[in-house]
Amino acid sequence: MDWSDTADQAAFRAEVRAFIEARLPDRYKHDPFDSGEHFVQWVFDRHAEEPALSEAAREWARALADRGWVAPAWPAEYGGAGLSSIEQFVFGEEMARAHAPPVGGNGVVMLGPTLIVHGSEQQRREVLPRMLGGDYVYAQGYSEPGAGSDLASLATRAERDGDEYVINGQKIWTSGAHHADALFMLTRTDPAAPKHRGITFLLVPDMDTPGLEVRPLLDMTYGHYFNEVFFENVRVPVAQRVGEENRGWYVGMTLLDFERSGVAGAVAHEQNVAQLAEFLASPEGAAYRRTGGWATARAELADRWIEAGVSRQLSLRIASMQAAGLTPNQEASMGKLFSTELGQRIARTGMRAFGLHGLLWKDEPRAPLRGNFTYLYVRLVPITISGGSSEIQRNIIATRGLGLPRG
Repeated sequence: MDWSDTADQAAFRAEVRAFIEARLPDRYKHDPFDSGEHFVQWVFDRHAEEPALSEAAREWARALADRGWVAPAWPAEYGGAGLSSIEQFVFGEEMARAHAPPVGGNGVVMLGPTLIVHGSEQQRREVLPRMLGGDYVYAQGYSEPGAGSDLASLATRAERDGDEYVINGQKIWTSGAHHADALFMLTRTDPAAPKHRGITFLLVPDMDTPGLEVRPLLDMTYGHYFNEVFFENVRVPVAQRVGEENRGWYVGMTLLDFERSGVAGAVAHEQNVAQLAEFLASPEGAAYRRTGGWATARAELADRWIEAGVSRQLSLRIASMQAAGLTPNQEASMGKLFSTELGQRIARTGMRAFGLHGLLWKDEPRAPLRGNFTYLYVRLVPITISGGSSEIQRNIIATRGLGLPRG
């Protein structure tokens, strides 16, 4: 298979690359030690107390909006770029290589496509433009303490009271909720129905709604990105329901033809392996080549480089299927499974290469590569759980891809 760019694709890639070079604020210029945090930096900067950070976020949002590239996969009639699947792949790849943060968060990636299919005309008219302008960021309220991989077991209730729903319950692992303006969520409106039914998709248009409380959850890197969200008699107008009552499961599972190939992860793998190889080949890295674990790490490094190439191939396969009008299913699960487990393997290879120095944290001056691989080793522990655990992905591959019976 020849994955080389066509003339049109090469021209578009050059256009995206030139745009990023010209318009990306200095705040977001490539830092080789950011360990992937650039993907959430824009969301955090929007309401930063430091004027330089908030202005950088606004500047970048304006730049992307000028080109219609805040939502590259949305149809042009809704303010998106209407890019083809391959163009979306090229755009995502160049953004990832430059560590340029996306704008709009989960609202653009998940809620926007859902509203385009299932939302009312009023919802599309009011919500979509605000997300495209970078003024309105949504958090996702799906997981609960007792409903993670088995999301349909969610228990957060929404009871109809006239023209409002009254919500009570709890969501957990709510990414970026402390920086979000609003929330989209799945709630149970008919507890007597089978678990995949009786679920309703609601919008909570204001995080300051009375009865809604966001509490921080710190991860193993001491970072605050996740939260738990509590609802105590939170009232939401019925007009904020997306789709039909008790049909929210099908609304929430909606996917449009937007870029979901995982190309950003493949790019990160290539960059991390290259960074490790370049460091170990440098005079500074010579000390680590003299350790007892170098032979093993050297062989692993070669494997990781090959696997990073495989990850990119899987991403291209998904994009090419979309370009052909096909819907990736088990193929997307294969890409997600391989990519997330590869990220963990790359981090382990770095830890082995550095020996005991790999235990030094990021703020320790003697930490090799500023502790980047130590940070990755810890940060990527949950990556095979989020977005659908490895076990779930293997079940999809087995049943839908190989036709095996359910266990």
